[in-house]
Amino acid sequence: MSFRFRTMDDLEVEGKTVLVRVDINSPVDPQSGSILDDTRMRLHAETIRELSDRGARTVIMAHQSRPGKKDFTTLEQHSHKLSEILGRPVRYVEDIFGSAARENIRELRNGEILLLENVRFYSEEVLKRDPVEQAETHLVRKLTPLIDYFINDAFAAAHRSQPSLVGFALRVPSAAGRVMERELRTLRSALENVERPCVYVLGGVKVDDSIMVMKNVLENGSADLVLTTGLVANIFLAGCGVKIGKVNMEFIRNRGYCDFIKVAKKLKKRFPEKILVPIDVAISRDGKRVDVPVKRIPNHPIQDIGMETIKLYAERIREARTLFANGPAGVFENPEFSIGTEDILNAISSSEGFSIIGGGHLAAAAAKMGFEDKIGHISSGGGASISLLAGEELPAVRVLEESAPH
Repeated sequence: MSFRFRTMDDLEVEGKTVLVRVDINSPVDPQSGSILDDTRMRLHAETIRELSDRGARTVIMAHQSRPGKKDFTTLEQHSHKLSEILGRPVRYVEDIFGSAARENIRELRNGEILLLENVRFYSEEVLKRDPVEQAETHLVRKLTPLIDYFINDAFAAAHRSQPSLVGFALRVPSAAGRVMERELRTLRSALENVERPCVYVLGGVKVDDSIMVMKNVLENGSADLVLTTGLVANIFLAGCGVKIGKVNMEFIRNRGYCDFIKVAKKLKKRFPEKILVPIDVAISRDGKRVDVPVKRIPNHPIQDIGMETIKLYAERIREARTLFANGPAGVFENPEFSIGTEDILNAISSSEGFSIIGGGHLAAAAAKMGFEDKIGHISSGGGASISLLAGEELPAVRVLEESAPH
């Protein structure tokens, strides 16, 4: 598949200073502050190692969480982890674009690697603005004179328009890193060469994302069937007139999703045969799992899809030739309510069709269950892959395409 932007194969990087934006945002233990999972660092290690091996002076830019969150911290520990993974030193500087950062960049030798401080410590990084405006920020203007190329490998953040993601591509020759290239190649190819039947399994608690995807794939005819789970299923059950219980309606209200019940009702009316909702659910009664039919849901929290629904969904999944799945089916962290998520993943892994799983919790569950090698593609970016499936433009990809001719 051809791209309208450069990849790393198009750049001669030896002796050049290359700024590479990655997404190594990692779960952090709130007590000890230690990194709990280095999956994303291992993914981006391919791009970083290749640049180093080819004699580039590699400057890494990344973020960790966002202001106000408990895991919003420095990247010093990330530099140690990256050093271990790469088997070579990754120097860390406690600065983003100030004199210390710029001096460290100038001192780099061929093959050396430098990690800048958490870019979200810089206030302008979290503002959503047009790429042209982001290219005028202090961050971009200060670092641009020091770099020869910009490589964006942060697919997981490609749906955001922030200075570190879109600004540099409009200033210097740019390219996609190996993670970005692989994600786009796989997802675009799957979208362009859909084998039928194509089944979407949409769950989790990010209802707005799932409904946006659902609307797009049903309207453009790329989906033959959509199976709803998680909070998405609860919204659709409510939209179908099912009384899901006061406690569950309150949960929907608290998350600001009440308006989506009307959207779900309209979608179900337009595509009655293509959207499946659960026929039973698992509620929590005194902390224990109790499966009940949807016609008799008591006022207890719905925590998973029910066993009859699991059987029905598994049959549909195994019949599919193309599968897209995003979001867990229930509160999978609790063993009592992990059955739906586990059985759906088991059905996907045993399907003969090509399967893609969005990032986030479902990807973590797949990894925990050891299904990584049995699934066609596990995306590193839930938000970005969801945006792509919903037919939205990814700002970070668009600026790479605009940068290509320069």
